[in-house]
Amino acid sequence: MYTLYIIKCSDNSLYTGIAKNLKKRLETHRQGTGSKYVRARLPFSLMYTETLTDRSSATKREIAIKKMTRNEKIKLIS
Repeated sequence: MYTLYIIKCSDNSLYTGIAKNLKKRLETHRQGTGSKYVRARLPFSLMYTETLTDRSSATKREIAIKKMTRNEKIKLIS
């Protein structure tokens, strides 16, 4: 199982990612060792999650969400 997640960074930007272990991935972001994007915009809050069965479907969903406009993403997480 994979989890797709959207976090809201301190500058109000939205970051989308996938993880096999969400708790561990969020901790790496908090420690500043996750992604450069999030590291520069700490702290963050988890806004949205989806559970997907495999890496392929999680990656496809991540790409689809990254193509959305900010307003579409805000509707999704509301």
